Amino acid sequence: MTGKKKRLSMLDTLAAAGATTPPAPSMMTSNRALRAARDAVDSHNVWELDPWSIDDTRLTDRLDPGDIDDLRDAIEANGQTVPILVRRHPSDEARYLLVYGRRRLEAIRSSDKLTKIRALVATLDDDTATRAQISENMARRDLSYIEKALFARELIDNGFGTQSQVAEVLTVAKSAISMALAVVDAVSPDLARAIGPAQGVGRPRWETLAKGVEAAGIDTGHLIALAEAARSKAETALATQPASDTPDPSLAAFDAVQAAVPLPEKEDKIPKSKEKTSTRPLDVNGQRLGVLRKSGTGLRLDISDRGFADWLEHRAESVLQELHTRWKTRGED
Repeated sequence: MTGKKKRLSMLDTLAAAGATTPPAPSMMTSNRALRAARDAVDSHNVWELDPWSIDDTRLTDRLDPGDIDDLRDAIEANGQTVPILVRRHPSDEARYLLVYGRRRLEAIRSSDKLTKIRALVATLDDDTATRAQISENMARRDLSYIEKALFARELIDNGFGTQSQVAEVLTVAKSAISMALAVVDAVSPDLARAIGPAQGVGRPRWETLAKGVEAAGIDTGHLIALAEAARSKAETALATQPASDTPDPSLAAFDAVQAAVPLPEKEDKIPKSKEKTSTRPLDVNGQRLGVLRKSGTGLRLDISDRGFADWLEHRAESVLQELHTRWKTRGED
């Protein structure tokens, strides 16, 4: 009997404890807690990821990825010293989105010896990820003029922000963005990409090319073929004769396209020294007051009487106002 009472007492105690135990957290609360814990772990670790689990959906900011083969060989020989940066895929827990490190990712994907890539995993939204990409790439090497122009066009077209916001992240003036967009639109993004980064070719030469293409109405498909042929020829020459004076392939492409586009006509301007000027003396009551000179730019009055000149200087506005009113109300004569 004593044993039975003890067992009943224990059941009563357990039932009471169960009644006061707080309810289990909801699935949503648990998921938030798990994500917070995971993000905290991510921020303090360099992970070894499957390179094929990373998607590169970023905007293109560089036209020439460089020599991937040399980078792959260096990583195979010395290891990957600098991790790439990724963020977790918003809808697939097993995948990641690349923030920066495209060349390293492509190099490791092309390797038969490397199966993992070292990566930092950050918690970033789309806007912050884009800014991180821009900052990292611009810190490593300056983007060429046309790379910045194309990147600005992609940012605008993909709703990143206004021209002022794009100018801020690219560290240029808003007016520079406006001009760059005009160049890209005139040349066309496809032709610009076919030419390549063209390091050293700045705004003036790109603007001249854009004006020439626009004025002549040339089919950009023809120019794209020229650019691709010139690049291919220069790349072949570099591969077979690395010590030669062969220009950078993208510079060769730019020169080939520029040679095929007639220069825009400049506005004819008459040199000031050849402008037709008429001169006549100004006499009042038989006394020479000065000289009137009329040219294509206006009318000039030179008064030789110093006293009258001083008087007119202080009353010029009222005198001219009266004359102008008389001119406006003049008769047919």
